[in-house]
Amino acid sequence: MTQRPSTNNTGLLDQLHHRLAEACGDLWDSFVDPREPYFDDGGAWAPLAGGGGGPYAGDALPQTEDQLRDLRHRCRRLAATNEFAINGHENRISYIVGAGHTYRATAHKSAAASPTLALDVQRVLDQFITDSRWHHRQQEIVRRRDRDGEAFLRFFVAEDGRTQVRFVDPDEVCTPMELRDNPAARFGVLTEPDDVETPLAYFIDGRPVDAADVQHRRANVDDNVRRGLPLFYPVEKNLRRAEKLLRNMSTVAEIQAAIALIRKHTGASGATVQRFVSDGADATSSSPASGATRHLRHYAPGTILDAPAGLDYDFPAAGLDAGNFVTVLQAELRAVASRLVMPEFMLTSDASNSNYASTLVAEGPAMRLFARLQAEMIADDLAVMWRVVRNAVAAGTLAREALTDIEIQASPPSLSTRDPRVEAEVNQIEFQNGVLSPQTWCLRDGLDYDQEQQNLAAWRGGK
Repeated sequence: MTQRPSTNNTGLLDQLHHRLAEACGDLWDSFVDPREPYFDDGGAWAPLAGGGGGPYAGDALPQTEDQLRDLRHRCRRLAATNEFAINGHENRISYIVGAGHTYRATAHKSAAASPTLALDVQRVLDQFITDSRWHHRQQEIVRRRDRDGEAFLRFFVAEDGRTQVRFVDPDEVCTPMELRDNPAARFGVLTEPDDVETPLAYFIDGRPVDAADVQHRRANVDDNVRRGLPLFYPVEKNLRRAEKLLRNMSTVAEIQAAIALIRKHTGASGATVQRFVSDGADATSSSPASGATRHLRHYAPGTILDAPAGLDYDFPAAGLDAGNFVTVLQAELRAVASRLVMPEFMLTSDASNSNYASTLVAEGPAMRLFARLQAEMIADDLAVMWRVVRNAVAAGTLAREALTDIEIQASPPSLSTRDPRVEAEVNQIEFQNGVLSPQTWCLRDGLDYDQEQQNLAAWRGGK
């Protein structure tokens, strides 16, 4: 025979259930998974002991295309959602590309090319720069190369010899299933069997494309590695930790600032406390989810609390000290800035700990790095410009002498802190002593020499 629970027991169970539901309702929104730190880099921590290794065992590089794709997507999420990663990407674009590089076709120093030929080549280059929106495309090249570890440019030639360029997403470059066992066709790149540095074709959407029609700009790997690695791959976990630390700091500060006071009822029973709360409430509300009743009381500015005997008031916001956490956050971001070889303020936008002028001199580590990256980009860009010239020559738009008698000069924006007056004086001294030509002077200032000569002629004629 089943014994029915007594009315007193039923009431006690309902009361306990009500209190448990109320407690869970308050805690659920602030729930923190204690296992979260072990997944701060996008995957579980590897065990300290045990056999079997893993996909990265013995090598820091991805071993499969799926691993590389996963790594790339994680860094893409950083570039789209992490404010510090976004700042790092944008600053590198600003310093490496700036307003865009300038290109000038001139007669080769060892050839006697006619001025007309140089003007014809310059016209072809200017048309390509305009049609392809090259200065904007330069910015995207740096963004893609840093974010994905590589940038693919595919070239197309029109019937009149004009060159068109389009980006290829790295996800589209992968080895077809039927060639997965071919060691010469890995990670979407077909190479010579005994020379991994000589690509023959790229598999784009499963179809081979001649390597002559593709420019592959890799980053952060050796020459014998087929694909590049994202810029923030080594410090991905640092950026994630900084993001979580900043979130948790803000959450804790928000909670502590939101709780105005805590009343401590010394020696009072639970029923007495509950009655005290309900009697002093200005309003009540019920939670639709749990049915729990919340008692609300409004404290106007300047409210003076009178505590009866046995009742203490505690103010948690008074003990809030976020300075300790800020130090930890700065340490994490300093590690990221070290990876970028950039001053800390370029990553955090906080220049309070840096001397702006001293970090942007030509001898500074960041400026030397940016100069090196600019030189690397100029070499790749000049390869594109010569491709444009060769296509125009093949179509008969340019004379064949353009390939031997013409030189293309590229000039990036200045990196170090500039004093226009000092630079003008240096240029003037070099010009007067026969060291600097007017054409190069214009190139340094981002001006078109031929256009400026036409403007000057028009100005003199109008006087």
